[in-house]
Amino acid sequence: MFGIARQGRGSRLAATGGRDAVIDLVRFFCLALVVVGHCMMVSPLLHADGTVTTQNTLAEQDWFEPVIWIFMVMPLFFVTGGITGLQSWRRLKAGGGTGAQFVRVRLLRLVRPAMALLAVMFLGLWTAGLLGVDPQVVQLMAAGAAMPLWFLAAYLAAQLNIPLLAACHARAPWLTLGAFTGLVVAVDCLRGALPILANANLVFLWCAVQQLGFLAADGYWARVSGSGLVGIVVSANLVLGIVTGLGLYPGNMLVNLNPPSLCLLLLGVSQAAVLELARPALAPLCSLRWVKALLSVAGACSLTVYLWHLPLLVGMSGLLLLTPIPKPESGTAAWWWARPVVLLALLLLLLPVVAALGRLEGRPTAAGTLGARPPAVAAGVVVVFLPVSAAALGGLSLAVLGAGAVCFAMAVVMLGGIPGRSRRAARPTSGGGRRRGRRGIASGVK
Repeated sequence: MFGIARQGRGSRLAATGGRDAVIDLVRFFCLALVVVGHCMMVSPLLHADGTVTTQNTLAEQDWFEPVIWIFMVMPLFFVTGGITGLQSWRRLKAGGGTGAQFVRVRLLRLVRPAMALLAVMFLGLWTAGLLGVDPQVVQLMAAGAAMPLWFLAAYLAAQLNIPLLAACHARAPWLTLGAFTGLVVAVDCLRGALPILANANLVFLWCAVQQLGFLAADGYWARVSGSGLVGIVVSANLVLGIVTGLGLYPGNMLVNLNPPSLCLLLLGVSQAAVLELARPALAPLCSLRWVKALLSVAGACSLTVYLWHLPLLVGMSGLLLLTPIPKPESGTAAWWWARPVVLLALLLLLLPVVAALGRLEGRPTAAGTLGARPPAVAAGVVVVFLPVSAAALGGLSLAVLGAGAVCFAMAVVMLGGIPGRSRRAARPTSGGGRRRGRRGIASGVK
């Protein structure tokens, strides 16, 4: 059934190390879906006694459960991250780069935009508290607006381990994937007795899904026939239907997302196969000039958009509660008709944020700085994950936001990642050949 076909396309891509426009297009689609989905979820309510609560309007719809089964794209983010991450590591390694350099660049590219978000959120919410905003409202906004940060923490954990996981993958790809799958199942079995253990799947589950991307980067999915890929999709969803139908897991994939469970791995298998099936249809789109331009712009600011869209949405919705503007009741026809207006307003708010902060996503150089030394990189990782772990275990609060901003800033300084300074620090004092070699290492991480 899982016959061999189309052999070599994925392997050629991995060998050339070039950017895969199809992957860029898929990531853009996933990000757009997340932003649009959140516009249909966030619905703060101001009660007569002055208290504020939030209502997830979309999740309360009868048709939501089967739809989110199809459109839960978080596994696809990690599959594509595995593809690009493995290719970046191999390019860097081929140019003489080290694991410490890879970790440093990956850490800075994710932490610098998040540092700005945490700092602005802390200052904004702290100021709101000084102005007399109810602490319950401040806490609600902090928890709601910073929800995307769980993705950053999980993505960091998976990406920073790529040099180690790539070595395991090179030796035994299926054994590595099987080991992570076993760990995911073990955590799922034990989380009832020890609920805090469920957080371990933020690492085990997403690393397992990332391994699916490793397989794609090596052309495993490309060598499966079309009928075989369809069989994989059907089989994965059949198993998913069985485990949810038996009550072993909730049928709502949003519930299975936090903390993540085996259901997300099964979705990842299905989505990796669908991605390969969709390649012949998506590839021609990527050759269109306007699509290339769109992906170029979106790729330069995608993390900024992801991190900022929900805080801006929450802030905008909260401020509207204080105005006399008519606010339709959540879930009514008028509320749904207002969603395009909300989305347009959010996009307009994102434009100045991207213009001001998008450059923080710029690729830092990978070579020649003190920040690329293993002790500095290890210290940077520890400093970053201190507030991340606190937020995962105890929830996000104003104090954790402030501590996170300080820790992230410390990590950026330790890693020599202040924008505009890394390149000067990395410039060699002499030797043209040496200079060219360092540029080669820096260009290996994308």
